[in-house]
Amino acid sequence: MSDSLMTQRTIQIEHVTIESRKGFDAVKAALESSLPQFDASVLILLRYGESARAKKELERTPGLAIFLSRDHGGLLQIVAQRKKALQYEIGNPLTASRMTQYRLPAALYAPVRVLLYENSQDHAVFEYDKPSSVFRQFDDERVTAVARELDQELEYVLREAADTSGL
Repeated sequence: MSDSLMTQRTIQIEHVTIESRKGFDAVKAALESSLPQFDASVLILLRYGESARAKKELERTPGLAIFLSRDHGGLLQIVAQRKKALQYEIGNPLTASRMTQYRLPAALYAPVRVLLYENSQDHAVFEYDKPSSVFRQFDDERVTAVARELDQELEYVLREAADTSGL
């Protein structure tokens, strides 16, 4: 008999697509200029037990930050293709902490992954899974309530980057 127990369940996810009439490079520049890169020095403060100081530092920063970006389009060279496609990890450590304090497995989805790519019409497209639908699986209204705030913040930032009003 095994010492481990595995369970599985199916969850429903809302997937969001935001297509811009702008090109990939313009939308990428708009997104990256509107969101700072995550300042990893906060992690050093935490490593040395400076949690109050780390929290103060995080409270001074804007809502969302880019933790990481990956050139997924470049990976397609493996199959003899080259596309403009970046996968971002976008989030806020305070927001993540507000959720994971209640349900630690919520850390699987914080920060949120967002894909930016160029479609066949040379338009930039964002795709992501709506945070509240992802975090709802943890059956904790405290987690889902924070995720709904994240829904709004993320949609606002991505729509601003994709905004076509200047065209």
